[in-house]
Amino acid sequence: MKTFRPWNPEQKWLLPPSVDELVPEGDLAHFVRDTVMSLDLSAIIDDYQEERGYPPYDPTMMTALLLYGYCRGIYSSRRLAQGCEGETRFMAVTALEKPDFRTIASFRARHLEALKGLFVQVLRLCQKAKLVKLGHVALDGTKVKANASKHRAMSYGRMDERERQLREEVGRWFREAADVDEEEDRRYGRDRRGDELPDWVKDKRARLEKIREARKALEEEAREQAEQEARGKGKSEKEIAKAREEAKPKPKAQRNFTDPESRIMKGSDGFVQAYNCQAVVDDFDQVIVAQDVTNEATDVHQLEPMVQQVKENTGRQAKEMSADSGYCSEANLRMIERHHIKGYIATGKDRRDDPRAKGRQHDSGLDLTRRMARRLRKAGWFSRYRKRKVLPEPVFGQIKQARGFRQFLMRGLEKVAGEWSLVCTAHNVLKLYGWSMVPV
Repeated sequence: MKTFRPWNPEQKWLLPPSVDELVPEGDLAHFVRDTVMSLDLSAIIDDYQEERGYPPYDPTMMTALLLYGYCRGIYSSRRLAQGCEGETRFMAVTALEKPDFRTIASFRARHLEALKGLFVQVLRLCQKAKLVKLGHVALDGTKVKANASKHRAMSYGRMDERERQLREEVGRWFREAADVDEEEDRRYGRDRRGDELPDWVKDKRARLEKIREARKALEEEAREQAEQEARGKGKSEKEIAKAREEAKPKPKAQRNFTDPESRIMKGSDGFVQAYNCQAVVDDFDQVIVAQDVTNEATDVHQLEPMVQQVKENTGRQAKEMSADSGYCSEANLRMIERHHIKGYIATGKDRRDDPRAKGRQHDSGLDLTRRMARRLRKAGWFSRYRKRKVLPEPVFGQIKQARGFRQFLMRGLEKVAGEWSLVCTAHNVLKLYGWSMVPV
């Protein structure tokens, strides 16, 4: 007769075990919870001022829950709530508390700006653990889909045409509605207010209003852009005012109705409605030392703010920086020289093949772009520029592929910047966790 270990699902525990006993020692859940407890969360806690109604959940626990979810690649508030109810690792983080998905979603939305501050705090912990050397850093951007469809966008030229069509259509419907009201008054008496709109008119009117709002926003953007260009050229105030007045959007300029601050961008899968996410990655252990989000499709204007953020976040500047040709411009190369950073920035095929960058011509006879092309060519296969391919790209792969962050949950530039900051914070927490697991 065979003997097996006893198994009785109906057996009750006289003394239930601690949830910590159900999760192995050294698990990520324990690490994230303990790490968050060591952070300064005063910006979140101070937001709770009055004691009224039922007490809210502990902000430290809610922060740990969010960060642990992001480390696990779980971003949906509903999935986080499910984890709190049925997964022991989530229970170890929350100590058996079970906030519902609305509570989790509102906590994230309410404290998004304060949660962004966790990035720098976790980065400083990485510095203390000597995971950040700042000998060489690499900058790159990746397109992340917005919480909006590109099919919900409309060009300025199409807005003009569609607005006219809808205006005529709604006007015709108003006339028809008035005729219907008169007929009903004759048939049923004058007991109606007479100003109700039929249901079949309301949606078209709302559509017309949205198009008008989007059109005004595009016109204002065109005026602001014209003003900036005029100021950049040193024009007088009179000329600037004239430029604003004459500015008009290009017929193909688009605006999305679902998330107006997102833009159509070219990604690896073709054109998508997206945001441009930036990250500066340290060479030593692929820790993210600076990050941001922009709605500009090109990267050329992102180099300087990223360089400044590295200094602000870490307290010192990197010695070397690599980036692809999207960041190359004379102004950017002059800027990194001013910050005493040795740059390795691709100059594009047109510059690399420029005969004036070849031969024995002295560097002083070349502009900064051609001098950079010569620097990259000089080292050949041993160029420090090659580090760019093995720093940001694997990080983006871990975020998008391993942890499944392919689309923002929130809308608007400010909110998606907070969401990206949480994603980058989770990446650095996982780097800390990996370091803590290495035997001394």
